[in-house]
Amino acid sequence: MRSSNEDSFIANPRNAVFLVADGMGGHAAGEIASQIAASTVEEVFSNNTSSLGMEELLRLAVDKANIKVYETQKLKPECRGMGSTLTILTFLDNHYYVAQVGDSRAYLYRNKALNQLTRDHSLVWPLFEGGILTKDDISRHPQKNLITRSIGTQPQVEADLQKGPALEGDIFLLCSDGLTDVLSDRDIYHVLSNTGKSPQELSEMFVKAANSGGGPDNVTTVVVYLAPE
Repeated sequence: MRSSNEDSFIANPRNAVFLVADGMGGHAAGEIASQIAASTVEEVFSNNTSSLGMEELLRLAVDKANIKVYETQKLKPECRGMGSTLTILTFLDNHYYVAQVGDSRAYLYRNKALNQLTRDHSLVWPLFEGGILTKDDISRHPQKNLITRSIGTQPQVEADLQKGPALEGDIFLLCSDGLTDVLSDRDIYHVLSNTGKSPQELSEMFVKAANSGGGPDNVTTVVVYLAPE
C-alpha cells in the first residue's frame, strides 16, 4: 500500500553477513537511513582485516552505521529525525551471532520449532514480556510502531547481541515489521515448515502472504538455510 520502500537488506554469503533495516523519517529520509545503515555494515564486514572477535566486529559495525546515519541527518535538513532499525545475522566457527537495534526481528526454525531470537525495542514490548499483551495484541496496538532504540537518532546506540550454536538444517529468518504486523508466529512457522523450498521461495511466500493480509507496510525478508555439506 506504500508508494515508497524504506526497507533495505543485505544477503552476502561470501562475507557471511545478512541484515534487514527498516527506515523511518519524512519523505525519502527513511529510505536513506536504512540504505546507509545496510551499506555501512556490509562495508565493515567486507573490509575486515583485524583480529576483532565477532561480537566486537558487530559492535563496530553498529557503531559506524549509527554515526553515519546520525551525522547525515544532522547535516541535511531534509533528513532531520531519520533513523532505522537494524537486525544483523552472521556466522563464525559453527556459531551464529545476532545484533539487534529496533523492532525488526530474527527467528530461528530448528527441529520443527520456531523461536524469536530478538526482542523488540518498542514501547509495547515490555507489556508482552510482562504478560499483559500477546504478540497478536502487539500487532494491533496503536503504539506498536513507537520504537525505543534506533540507528542514527542519537549519537550512540547499544545493540543487543546474541550467540548460539549453528546446526545443519537451521533456517534463520530476518524480517521487517511489515511481515510480523500481518503474520503471527504460527503463520511464520507454517511457511518455514515447507520442507524442500529454497530460501528464495520461502521469502517470496512470506511477502505474498503479507500482501494478501493487506500489506499496509513495506515487507522485507531474508531467509538463510544452513544446508548439510
